[in-house]
Amino acid sequence: CGDNSNFFKIAKECFIMLEANSISRTRANYEPLNPISFLLRTAATFPDKISVIYNGKNYYWRQTLQRCMGLAQGLLNAGLSQGDVVGVLAVNTPELYEAHFGIPMAGMILNALNCRLDPKTIAYIIDHSEIKLLISDKEFSETLTEALTLCDTKPIVIDIDDENSEYGELIGKMDYERFISGEVKNFTMYSPKDEWETISINYTSGTTGNPKGVLYHYRGAYLNAIGNTMEWDMEIHPVYLWTLPMFHCNGWCFPWTIAAKAGTNVCIRKVSSQNIYNCLAQYGVTHLCGAPIVLGLMVNAKKNEKKNFKQRCKVMTAAAPPPAQVLESMQKLGFDVTHVYGLTEVYGPCVVCCWKDEWNELSITDQAQLKSRQGQRYSVQEGLRVVRQGTMEEVPKDGKFVGEVLLRGNITMKGYLKDLEATNKAFENGWFHTGDLGVVHPDGYLQLRDRAKDIIISGGENISSIEIENCLYSHPAVSACGVVARPDDKWGETPCAFIELKEGYKVTENDIISYCRENLAGFKIPKSVYFQEIPKTSTGKVQKVELRKLIK
Repeated sequence: CGDNSNFFKIAKECFIMLEANSISRTRANYEPLNPISFLLRTAATFPDKISVIYNGKNYYWRQTLQRCMGLAQGLLNAGLSQGDVVGVLAVNTPELYEAHFGIPMAGMILNALNCRLDPKTIAYIIDHSEIKLLISDKEFSETLTEALTLCDTKPIVIDIDDENSEYGELIGKMDYERFISGEVKNFTMYSPKDEWETISINYTSGTTGNPKGVLYHYRGAYLNAIGNTMEWDMEIHPVYLWTLPMFHCNGWCFPWTIAAKAGTNVCIRKVSSQNIYNCLAQYGVTHLCGAPIVLGLMVNAKKNEKKNFKQRCKVMTAAAPPPAQVLESMQKLGFDVTHVYGLTEVYGPCVVCCWKDEWNELSITDQAQLKSRQGQRYSVQEGLRVVRQGTMEEVPKDGKFVGEVLLRGNITMKGYLKDLEATNKAFENGWFHTGDLGVVHPDGYLQLRDRAKDIIISGGENISSIEIENCLYSHPAVSACGVVARPDDKWGETPCAFIELKEGYKVTENDIISYCRENLAGFKIPKSVYFQEIPKTSTGKVQKVELRKLIK
């Protein structure tokens, strides 16, 4: 063998490999990741800690576990089987929170429907996902009744008879409280054999055509719930206010996050500045999430709506990049804002503007500008790239060259329900193609510039609608705005701005154009301005599709 020392080294390595290959994966050393385990641990460790507060009523973690098990048993008693889809049409109430645990406990798939959708779209989702049983708040009984006449699937309906609902009739087989009240003594909780199994379906907003059903697996739900605690540096026993709809990306996986941290969920039926400040003062809310529209509510709240609160409250915001002016105002009010970025296809947030200590030395205005970046990937997401459109070549890190944002990793969807073609297109070249456009700064931080479909091309120049919107938001009279392309015979397209003014302010089109001229390059200045209420989606995003329809 020549060199005996080398021979023994190779032999030892071979022995180690053989030994490793002979070790089996067993129940002792492997268990599929399952976010339901968070509830089981917290209910056992902190049974008498408050889990949910709703309209003055407190639930405790031992009660929440029991109610979730009751829901699971009720589904089985109703004749449903493993893999069946269970829909929930509700606002942020305890029933929707419990559905995030009780439905998977029975081995079934949660489909939390957007309660603000029209009957036709709800009917499409019921049919497309083949919902077998639908739990519905009586407030939406009229909408659901019409939807059921339009769809082929006829699910069992269970009513949420909430006394806090201002209207609505009971149309279901029975009410929710009776449904979950059955015997659970011998209940056997479902445990997924493979963490790739589907835990929930979330439908995209469907601004053009029918919405797509995004499939989430147990692994992704578990990991993003943990990722939220890491990126937000969340301590034990947070008090979380539900301003973000739970039907949106499963509330960014926060139902499972709050269970993991043994926190308290504060539920409210209606998101308003007064309700937010009341909860901040009464319950000591430490965390809340929401789109920039929620931040706007808090910043622009009337004096009589605001309440003093002692604790420091952390706010996580996403959707379109929050205007630097709004972030600056939030900081002055005493809120610590964390900016994240994500999509339905990546379980909500998967990119975060990680804050650096040296930035604390900068002015509030400069801090707000940095905070408006999207940042770096979540620790539980494996890859983030920005590439030249139509290629896989990465853009230079100069903060200028615009490319498409790509994502990859464990908190990326399984795919689209019953749409292999769209799934394959989204995952082309082994990455998820977001359709968002952005730049990469020298420090590696992502900053979005626009959706590919929202870029305005004027005289051959690419104009970011977000850049113009940020300028408009810095105007003291602007409450909300949206900028879209307007056809132009000479330039092809020019920017057109829609503006919603703050109460008590009066400005003209010339005032806005003059203001933009002071802050933007000439070709980026809106050529027309409309003043009106801005149409928004249920999650607070500006509906640019609707704005384009209004252009004359």
